[in-house]
Amino acid sequence: MVSAALVHRYRNLPIKYWKPIQTGIEQDDDSMEVQRLSGCGPGRVLNEGIRLARPVSPHLAAKLGGISICIDPLISLAASMSGSSWIVEGAGGVLVPLNERHLLIDLIRGLGLPVLIVSRSGLGTINHTLLTIEALGRRDVPIAGVVMVGPPDDISRDNRLAIEQYGGVKVLGEMPMLNPLTEDRLRGWAETSLDAEGRLTDLLS
Repeated sequence: MVSAALVHRYRNLPIKYWKPIQTGIEQDDDSMEVQRLSGCGPGRVLNEGIRLARPVSPHLAAKLGGISICIDPLISLAASMSGSSWIVEGAGGVLVPLNERHLLIDLIRGLGLPVLIVSRSGLGTINHTLLTIEALGRRDVPIAGVVMVGPPDDISRDNRLAIEQYGGVKVLGEMPMLNPLTEDRLRGWAETSLDAEGRLTDLLS
């Protein structure tokens, strides 16, 4: 879980974690999982926002729950929070629908934060990641970098080079499949392999 790794990696900075929209809450609580895996205190995880029961796309989870997602209150809540930098986790890809008019990328634009793209490392990731980069670029959303997740091999290494070359972005880490996913394993990877050059420090300070 890259978000938990980021919270741990920059634990000495005044950062907090927030997932504005979460689906599948009956099965998994991502906010609590980030708190557990990162080892941060409860005050550094904001658990406000939209919490939907079914583990499906936000627009469908909202429909099944009898509500409609409105992004304006989420943007207003973010604007009211000061004094900290935030790691805000999305809910699916940037073009995932939230309601009849808005996609996740509309919420991203409203929050005004640079995006760290998390992508697979294997087959298909070049196209998927470049399309995400293009969608963000069309809407003038700044990109902080990419983190790739999956088994490290010759294909993943070539994919990394292709994403950096054709996407014009920097891959800031390659997370292997941590099985089991434990706090110690995640911390070990975060401390040695995530954003080794500290490129995100200025954004999170």
